[in-house]
Amino acid sequence: MTYFLQILISGLVIGCIYGMAALGFTIVFNATRVINFANGEFLMLGGLATAAVIGAEASGWGTVAAVLVAAALTTLVGLLMQALAFDKAKSRDLQMLVMLTIGITLMLRGGASIVFGRSVSFVNDFGGFPELDAGGVFIPPQGLWIALAMMAVSLALWLLFSHTTIGKAMQAASMEPRAAALCGIEPRHMALLAFAIAGLIGGLAGALMAPLAPPFYENGIALGLKGFAAAIAGGLGNPIGAVLGGLLIGLVESLSAGYGASGYKDAVSFLLLVAVLIVRPAGLLGKLQVKRV
Repeated sequence: MTYFLQILISGLVIGCIYGMAALGFTIVFNATRVINFANGEFLMLGGLATAAVIGAEASGWGTVAAVLVAAALTTLVGLLMQALAFDKAKSRDLQMLVMLTIGITLMLRGGASIVFGRSVSFVNDFGGFPELDAGGVFIPPQGLWIALAMMAVSLALWLLFSHTTIGKAMQAASMEPRAAALCGIEPRHMALLAFAIAGLIGGLAGALMAPLAPPFYENGIALGLKGFAAAIAGGLGNPIGAVLGGLLIGLVESLSAGYGASGYKDAVSFLLLVAVLIVRPAGLLGKLQVKRV
């Protein structure tokens, strides 16, 4: 039982990371109807930036400053993606825009290898919490930081979309861009805000997971695919579903690695996604939309 509980704890921790990655997909999709496959690169850049700042001992910057720098960097990248790429794209076809995100993914990965190098970085735990040992079940301090961040991000997004004018404007711009524009809502501004928020969440998630998974410039693709799988499993466009999908995939990965072979955990995760889509094509909390044609 102790071993089983330890596996569950590990799965929930990594599931929180996948949940935050899925929220990035969800926010951009809700604002633009575009699936941003460069979302995983936000996490990769956040981890590398955190390792770089903490490693610069001469600067005297602490962990808090490193996380702030990482979040600011990825927020800026998100803003530039929308302002310089999506906003300037001549074609508004969704398939072309999705291909654009794939191109940006490759560009960011190449840029990261040049700026941060091709070696694996290592970051110590952030500290601040004692090491908890509940009956032989170890709860890592870094896991507490990740869980708290996941809850804070989820609460902030719920407040944004449910209780603020800006959040409702973002939803309106996504559902009916022309009607929203007639009401004084600029869809491009809403898209810019969505990419900025996605970048902020991705950078925060990447910084928090740096002590658990050493940052590396090629990590973004895997993290992006897991985040996308979580968003799809939970119901694309549903923030609550994104979090639940991330936790589910994290738990399945941890259980398959703990009781099977760790080399098959990725395959098991995507098999779960396929099973969910067969049983519920719209995801766990998604709703199928039927339109008259």
